[in-house]
Amino acid sequence: MKLVRSIPFGHMARTAIIAASTATLLSACMVGPDFERPAVPASQHYDAQAEHQLVGTNGPVGAQHVDLDKKTDGDWWSAFGSAKLDQVMRKAIDGNLDLEAADATIAQADEAVAAAGGGLRPQVDFGAQGGRQRASGGSKPSTANFYAVGPQVSFDFDLFGGTRRLIEERAALAELQRHRSDAAYLTVTGDVASQAFLLASARAQIDAVQSLLVDDRKNLELVRTAHTYGSATQIDVALATTQLAQDETLLPPLAQQRDTARHALSILAGKGPADWVAPDFDLSDFALPANLPVTLPSEVARDRPDILEAEAQLHVASAAIGVATADLYPHLQLSASLSQVGPGIGTLWGVAAALTGPIFHGGTLKANRRASIDSYKASLAGYQQTVVKSLGQVADVLQAINHDSEEYAAQERALNAAETSLRLNREAYRAGEIGALQVLDAERAYQRALIGQIRAKTAQYLDTAQLSIALGGNSSGAFERRVAYGNE
Repeated sequence: MKLVRSIPFGHMARTAIIAASTATLLSACMVGPDFERPAVPASQHYDAQAEHQLVGTNGPVGAQHVDLDKKTDGDWWSAFGSAKLDQVMRKAIDGNLDLEAADATIAQADEAVAAAGGGLRPQVDFGAQGGRQRASGGSKPSTANFYAVGPQVSFDFDLFGGTRRLIEERAALAELQRHRSDAAYLTVTGDVASQAFLLASARAQIDAVQSLLVDDRKNLELVRTAHTYGSATQIDVALATTQLAQDETLLPPLAQQRDTARHALSILAGKGPADWVAPDFDLSDFALPANLPVTLPSEVARDRPDILEAEAQLHVASAAIGVATADLYPHLQLSASLSQVGPGIGTLWGVAAALTGPIFHGGTLKANRRASIDSYKASLAGYQQTVVKSLGQVADVLQAINHDSEEYAAQERALNAAETSLRLNREAYRAGEIGALQVLDAERAYQRALIGQIRAKTAQYLDTAQLSIALGGNSSGAFERRVAYGNE
């Protein structure tokens, strides 16, 4: 161990930092590819036939229409004009546990970026050691205690950008988590709206079925009376009994749909079904939007969080190529230390530079780089598949909305016809032209038509919400908006 003169450690550290900073400026080389965002889809349409039907005026009366190349402003569910839905939606956004987990994951990813960024700064540590040693030089061996204590500074020059690529990779992972959070936000809001529609639909259908059962029981009572007086057969009684039994089977599934929707809304709000009960929604609480904004495919590729998540994953894979490539090149590290050594030895300091480079690793480093390139290719295919699937989902929903309008129009005609038939039968009954059984049959036909109309209207609400979800639901940056809202 060579003794040298003592100098202030602060001066030594400043010298090391200045040298490191100068070398960093001089070593701006970053190996590996620089990430470029994938091109957006060139297509101008999702489904030309569906768009033609929904843009034109040849559809059924009251049919919904789309406004192409238009974007949703604000919260997508506000188009339904329901203050009750807004309240439940806000409660779900504030209390949903999946969103809370996503927030924590984002914070974790941000800390990983900060941790990787520390690699570009000098690393300062403190070391201390002590022991007992035996020296065999001189006239006779001697044994003595020793200690050494002091700070150490090291700095990696990152000549080929391996650390910077690692920071880029971690930053892309943090961006991925943000888009994943936006996707969770979109899923949660979509589920809240869907469950609210299903709850309202179940309650409306339950009311219609209960009215239907009232008519069935009246019908059975009249048939039994007629059988008593000989104007109806036992077969007529059996048919009326069977009809009542069949219609009674309609009620339990609807009650289950109602209760399941209520429970789902509680869970979406982060509460147990017994701890918080969602309000009872009615179909009258919602207004069906007449005009639906539909962005072009090129905009969807920049709006949908799952596509942006896949893009961030592609960025991660690109940066990983740079990390693996940098491992093939030398590393230059500067280190400095200052130690107080004793007893009776004094102060030691040292500054050293170390250059290390790979020579032979059995093909491991090159294999790692090839694997990172393969991972990028897989991520690119995954991104492209996500884009294609998103375009297909929008096309499916546009066709669904088109067919929903046709079905609702048909159900409206059926309901109007049943209502007219019921009115005429009641008038004929009051005039003594027909019996009560015919009136009850007309009432049953009306209630069944009403159930069909409710289901068709529910499908319109559900598919309208799905269109907003498929287009991205204006969810980009939802995490930042939620954070800002929570800080108000």
